[in-house]
Amino acid sequence: MSRRTVATRPEPGLADLAPDQRLRRLELTVSRRLDGLLHGQYRGLLPGPGSEVSGSREYRPGEDEVRRMDWAVTARTTVPHVREVDADRELTTWLLVDASPSMEYGTAALDKRELAVAAVAAVGFLTAGVGNRLGAQVLAPDGIRRFPARNGRTHLFGLLRALLAAPRHGGYDVDRPGARAVPPTLVDGLAGVQRMATRRGLVVVVSDFLDGLPDDPDAAPPWEAALRRLAVRHQVLAVEVTDPRELELPDVGLVTLVDPETGRRREVWTGDPTLRERYAQAATAQRDQLRQALRRSGATHLALRTDRDWSADIVRHVHTQRRLATAPAASRGGRG
Repeated sequence: MSRRTVATRPEPGLADLAPDQRLRRLELTVSRRLDGLLHGQYRGLLPGPGSEVSGSREYRPGEDEVRRMDWAVTARTTVPHVREVDADRELTTWLLVDASPSMEYGTAALDKRELAVAAVAAVGFLTAGVGNRLGAQVLAPDGIRRFPARNGRTHLFGLLRALLAAPRHGGYDVDRPGARAVPPTLVDGLAGVQRMATRRGLVVVVSDFLDGLPDDPDAAPPWEAALRRLAVRHQVLAVEVTDPRELELPDVGLVTLVDPETGRRREVWTGDPTLRERYAQAATAQRDQLRQALRRSGATHLALRTDRDWSADIVRHVHTQRRLATAPAASRGGRG
């Protein structure tokens, strides 16, 4: 009977080529694959609220806020309409990056922490521009690290280096699971962003969103209310980072599973097909629960996986958001 131990794989990774060489390569990847998506349309990663009125369109129940109703057009046409606005010329983007122990897991080309760094790089390079600012909070195992909103690529590269250098292993001894400090939660990070983001802008949360996810699929996770409060004022993009082994369990014999948050261990015989099926069903239910919570919070959802082309997924997401934002205007033009 074979026996394997599932544990955090040793670096390399992005950090192995840091500080500058890998970051430059990452910038080149983003520039080649993603640059130009914003060209001629200054709307950031999400089309959404700004300050300059650009027209109106028909109200979409469940998607539009009542406070954006264009009452004059509604009265004239007898059909509910909302105002459309162009994004502000100076965009402030706030990042909340999960660097907790559960983000260290990975069985593909990248682990989840490295994929989070790639997502942050994409957001940073795509929102960089004259007058734009980028701020961040990082949920590291030893506390919340705050980066004030500043502009320039030097600031972005400093943030990426800090993410790559953030401590790992969750601050506990695997042989003594109780010997660890209590890490900050996603709720703590969202509350911090709420305090710092005093001006309307873009908030990007990069996480696996497993923090405090309840076993009851009908129960709301603890971070949902905080995310909803942010979405009232800001555009919110939730970047969900997952690994394929979190969705299905392969048949690899006897394994020792280690909870990265607590250090607890459990031996599992993966040769049992019933166990693997139950695992896949539970994982599917968990992801559905997560998607529903993000939808209720009003955040736009972008799912990235460690075994997929993350840049292609971001490109598809941005194009989809553009298409959804411009479709009503195009249909109005066709009717005119």
